Amino acid sequence: MKILLLKDPKDNDSGTDPYSKELGLYGFEATLIPVLSFEFISLESLFEKLSHPECYGGLVFTSPRALEAIKICLKENSKNEAWSKSLKQRWDTKPAYVVGKATASLVEEIGLTPQGEKSGNAEKLAEYICSREKPNSSALLFPCGALKREVLPTVLREKGIPLESLTVYQTTQHTDLQESLSSYFSQQGIPASVVFFSPSGVKFCLQHIQKLSGDFINHIKFAAIGPTTAEAMEAAGIPVSCTAESPTPQDLAAGIQKAFHLQNC
Repeated sequence: MKILLLKDPKDNDSGTDPYSKELGLYGFEATLIPVLSFEFISLESLFEKLSHPECYGGLVFTSPRALEAIKICLKENSKNEAWSKSLKQRWDTKPAYVVGKATASLVEEIGLTPQGEKSGNAEKLAEYICSREKPNSSALLFPCGALKREVLPTVLREKGIPLESLTVYQTTQHTDLQESLSSYFSQQGIPASVVFFSPSGVKFCLQHIQKLSGDFINHIKFAAIGPTTAEAMEAAGIPVSCTAESPTPQDLAAGIQKAFHLQNC
């Protein structure tokens, strides 16, 4: 049974994308198509702020791309040296709040200790932060994307917890997306399930998938990696057969398996 994953491949130690690997354990044949490209911006500004940990109460990360922006900064020898010598240790005395496991592992790669990784989405992370931070304390630094949702900033603002956002990347459609989708449908046919991993993925892919599927679109089970993506799918008129309980390969694979099992009952 074919599953189309609308995401970038992410290699783990075995060299296989963890989502593809997990779905394979259930007998699914997964194919990945990259949907998004990222342009990193304001990196000088980002490092300038990172150079002054005394001005902030901690860090907030809701996207792996924000960590990628920091890693790009640290490729410069002088910045890497400053980070290794003192900045890393000074930041590690403060919380580094993260939304999930992927972001947590990248925080660990730059030498910091993540907190809140079981949150799974921005709403739950905001609640977690509010349970640990005092109102009117030092601002939390929030490197983010141009398309960030306002859920987390709004909740923190309502609770009086200062947050300083800095846009460090912009999201655009992957240059090969349309060609990759056309090639997949012509060679593999209609997939049993299509999984969206972001609202941007819904925005950039849906029209192409509708066109390529034609009348067979009703045969496809559409799945979402989380509630935010599911909301975007529903708003676009797509019936959501499955939303992963948390954004992990295990929960997604189990959810898709359950969706097909219910169909066959």
